[in-house]
Amino acid sequence: MHYTRMPIEIESPESLGYNTIESNLAESSVRDVQFGEVDINLNQLVIAYGDHIGKPELRQLVANGHIGLHANDVLLTVGAAGALFIIQTSLLTPSDHLIVVRPNYATNIETPKAIGCGITYIDLAFEDGYALHVEKVAAAIQPNTKLISITTPHNPTGTVLSGETLLALCHLAEKHHCYLLADETYRDLAFGTPTPLAATLSNRAISVSSVSKAYGIPGIRLGWLITKDPVLQTLFLAAKEQIHICNSVVDEEICYQYLSKKALYFPAVQYEASECFALVESWINGHRLLEWVKPSGGVVCFPRFKAEVNIDVEKFYHTLLSKYKTYVGPGHWFEQSKRSFRLGFGWETRAAFTQGLANIDLAAAECM
Repeated sequence: MHYTRMPIEIESPESLGYNTIESNLAESSVRDVQFGEVDINLNQLVIAYGDHIGKPELRQLVANGHIGLHANDVLLTVGAAGALFIIQTSLLTPSDHLIVVRPNYATNIETPKAIGCGITYIDLAFEDGYALHVEKVAAAIQPNTKLISITTPHNPTGTVLSGETLLALCHLAEKHHCYLLADETYRDLAFGTPTPLAATLSNRAISVSSVSKAYGIPGIRLGWLITKDPVLQTLFLAAKEQIHICNSVVDEEICYQYLSKKALYFPAVQYEASECFALVESWINGHRLLEWVKPSGGVVCFPRFKAEVNIDVEKFYHTLLSKYKTYVGPGHWFEQSKRSFRLGFGWETRAAFTQGLANIDLAAAECM
């Protein structure tokens, strides 16, 4: 495999230094939790090697509430990134073919590139509401197609696949004897009733999620992959054991205690995200310079400068950060034009978020 650093990581807020940013609108998650804000006690924890599959009680928590899903269908991983790496390196070889939607979270594209497999992109279009059409996926399937890779709710646009579309993609994978990889890290932040977990719809579907984006505890590096296929589970476990044997028992215990009390913590997270979404929706509706496809889930959106707007985008990003200490995710993070940018509305306080939106307007006005 040939690795190259991803722009989204090179230019991430943590790489630039949080002290350089006052209004951080580039983050793709909800606000980070402070340890003292939650009731977690690790005094009785034995710091030993953990269960290779993952803490059984935590796997059961992840499985709860999903029809036909059991703890043995869940493999705990080092974040969703670890799950994606395990799946892609286990299933894809240079002689295989991948179908992946674009724009997308960079890892869903860059790891397959490092593997060297054939890749067909299904490019989502602003003018089409960033909709994913099953017939386009079907037309892209080749005899050696091994994996179809999607995200829902989508990063960076916040669009959500319907249950019917998700089921149709599962049937497509079954028909062509390939697999459907569904990155569902924002599923718990769907604005309405979430669509069914992809892995519950078919043995050919693999679901991936974590506690990083929706729960504000990315520092414990805890995610999971779900598949009801026991052969795949054995394959993925073998990969995990060769990469890092097991997860940190500290991370797993923190995650378990947090999710056990989810009902105490999560409503506040949802409320704050909804309040900031209302702010960004009010700001962009009728905006003189910007337009968007309104998201249906998650805490990110992907506005763009209107076609008739004559703006120096390079100067805009520089001015926004250097003068106004405000940061957004430029379109090239997702192999898109820099006239689009990812804007996160879940991480900042309402005051800092409101100021950040005002700063975008100020910087844009200076760069026309």
